[in-house]
This record gives sequence, structure tokens and C-alpha cells, in this order.
Amino acid sequence: MSDLQRYIVEEWAEDFRAGRLPRREFLRRTVLMAGGAALAVPILDSLGVSASADEVAAAAQTPSPAVAQTQSVTVPPDDPALSAEMVSFASGGVPVVAYLSRPKGTGPFPAVVVIHENRGLLDHFKDVSRRLSKLGYAALAVDLASGEGGTAKFSDPAQVTAILGRTPAERMVEMLNAGVRFLQGLPIVRRDRIGVMGFCFGGGMTWRLATQNADLRAAVPFYGPNPPIEDIAKIKAAVLAIYGEQDTRINAGIPAVREAMQKAGVVHEIIIYPGADHAFFNDTGQRFTPAAARAAWERTTAWFQRYLKS
Repeated sequence: MSDLQRYIVEEWAEDFRAGRLPRREFLRRTVLMAGGAALAVPILDSLGVSASADEVAAAAQTPSPAVAQTQSVTVPPDDPALSAEMVSFASGGVPVVAYLSRPKGTGPFPAVVVIHENRGLLDHFKDVSRRLSKLGYAALAVDLASGEGGTAKFSDPAQVTAILGRTPAERMVEMLNAGVRFLQGLPIVRRDRIGVMGFCFGGGMTWRLATQNADLRAAVPFYGPNPPIEDIAKIKAAVLAIYGEQDTRINAGIPAVREAMQKAGVVHEIIIYPGADHAFFNDTGQRFTPAAARAAWERTTAWFQRYLKS
């Protein structure tokens, strides 16, 4: 398994142990990620979860649960101060779809790439993009499942997660770099004032994009897994890394990334919010923590104000 696949199945295992994910659904998702029931058994064993081949095979045949996306709209899509639309651009010959939100007017505006969690480009991340646009930014939420048709093509979110897990990280970074180039080519965007933010899986991709794009001025990974530590020295952006105190699995990587940034002289700040868990910012999720989310948003927008607008 790739490190991103491992990150995802470990998150599912954590949700299973915490009672947020039923056992049968956990097994079904692991089969999707592994590419078959037989391949899932040793992965489960490596996670400390005992399951017979018969149980795993039976779970694999279970229909995906009907999961309605929780709605929590902060900025309506038809807000009169904004323009928002789906756009497309090429990356390695593959059309990449993305959601572009921007303030009305000629600009030029600073811009932010928004990177979704491991379930793909859901409405929450479009809403985050519009929140940024209300503050004067063009925002582009790139759909990293574009290589297989995009998030909207799939009714089962676990299928999207499996697609993201098996897509090489380098390929997804290429899509995100194409998104940066797309923004830089827009007359309404200040090409020298581009930032990035992402959440969970998207936080990990925020780290990776920052190591591979010297044009970025600011990066805000929310509780994302570390990139290859040896790549940290390539970061030119000012990094605000945000974590939740109770997110012990991800927080185990903080000392290494802090040391690497200090050694490389990367401008950075690391914030750990007390009482908050993984995914605490997502107001459509089970672990949403309003006070920490508000504080993190204020800190994030101040960071962008400092490094993208000043």
C-alpha cells in the first residue's frame, strides 16, 4: 500500500474503534481500497483487526449505505457579491474539474487553492471556497478524483476515497499544480499571490504541493499527514500548520515536521487546538468543534491576509 492508502485505512480503523463506523462498513471500505476481499485480509490483520476471509467476502457484497451529505451552507452559491462556477483545465492530458469562486469585479485578487478531504469535492469545500471569496480571494477547489470522472460521478463516497488512495501522490500534485497555473492565467488573479489550504487527506496534499511549487506564498494544512520529510526544505511558502489536541495519530508527526522546518528555515507556525479532534473544522461532520473551528478560521484568514494581501 502507498503511504496515502495506509493513512486512509488507518483513519477508517480509528473511526471503527471509536464507534463512528460500523464493522461491516469498515470491512467493505477496506476491500474497496485493497482491490479485493483476499487482499483486504492481510491489511486488516496489519491494523490489528481480526476478520475471517468469509466475513470479509460477505462485507464486500454489502450495498453501500445511503449517506446523505449534511448541509451546512455558510455562504450561499448565489451570493450577489460572488461569481461561482465549475471549470475545467488540463493536467497531463486529463481534464481536471474544479470549483472556482471569486469576488465580483475586475481584481486582480489573491487566490487560494482549496483541497478536499478523502471523500472528494463535496459541497462543504465549495462553501469554504465561497467563504474565502467573501474576504476578497479567488478560490479554486480542485477535484482530485477527476482522473476517473470526478466526485459527482459516484454515489458511494468510499469509491471516491479508494480512487484517491490508489492515485499516485505525484499525479495529484500535478493536478494541483495545474490548478495553480490555471489561477495564474486568469486576469482577475494576482499570479504572485497564490496560497493553498486543505483538510485531512487534503492537508497532506497541501504539504506535498507546498514542497513542489515554489510560487506558493502561503500554505495552511489542517491536520494533514506529513509529506516526505526530506522534501520539507523545498518549501518557500509561509506555513501555518493546524492540529487538534485529540488527534494523536496525526499529531505523532508534528515533532519531525517541526524540526525539518526549523532546520530548513521555513517560515512557520504550528497551532494545536485544545479539546479538538481530527476533522474538527468540517461543520458537516461528526467531530465538528465550533469554537476551535472559528479560532482556526480566524487564524487562517489572518495568515492569508499577511502573506497574500500585504
